[in-house]
Amino acid sequence: MKVLLLGGTGEARELARVLVGAGVGVISSLAGRTTEARLPVGEVRTGGFGGADGLADWLREHPVDAVIDATHPFAATMTAHAAAARRETGVPLLVLRRPGWTQGPDDNWHWADLATAANLLPSLGSRVFLTIGRQGLDAFATTGLWTLARCVDAPEPRPAWCTLILARGPFTLADELALLREHRIDVLVTKDSGGPATSAKLDAARQLHLPVVIIRRPALPAGLETVSSVDEAVRWVMRPT
Repeated sequence: MKVLLLGGTGEARELARVLVGAGVGVISSLAGRTTEARLPVGEVRTGGFGGADGLADWLREHPVDAVIDATHPFAATMTAHAAAARRETGVPLLVLRRPGWTQGPDDNWHWADLATAANLLPSLGSRVFLTIGRQGLDAFATTGLWTLARCVDAPEPRPAWCTLILARGPFTLADELALLREHRIDVLVTKDSGGPATSAKLDAARQLHLPVVIIRRPALPAGLETVSSVDEAVRWVMRPT
């Protein structure tokens, strides 16, 4: 059996490890946007496919038994391309998406899409901490608020309207509390990414009673089979045919 694993996440690396250990051939595909990316075990390819048609052509030229989309919950374009390639080629497709954040009863969270999130900020605070990655930063460029943005890699061109720090998670609660206090942050903006690697910032915001703007996930294409854990994805691959 051979699987094309659209990866780049911690879940994708763990899934590749388990499947390779079980004797499944895994080709992990990484977008290549992040420098010094942590590579999974097994075969790895880097770079795009050239859209949905390019992915379909690749699947015809490199026959696999299944495709698993374990990309980031906000990698909507890649998921749409995978869905279109499935329709064109008939290769089975599974989407692995980690659960999103869970709002507690005392959390001061405000849910929004990227286009409207910036409009909320002036009513919530004056010193903003953006943790949405480098894509989408420009949506917050005209708020007029002091802004700290944290990214793994620097955007190009480097923005002049915000203070930029480069760091890769996971982050500890102590680190996040120190950062928020040092920069006197009074509102946090993050994506509904889910997972433990970056959840400490939400715990820190809770301790400091800060409002949080949560960017909603893009909707998945209709008709896709989805699971929320690596164990479920492994069972899907190993299911009797």
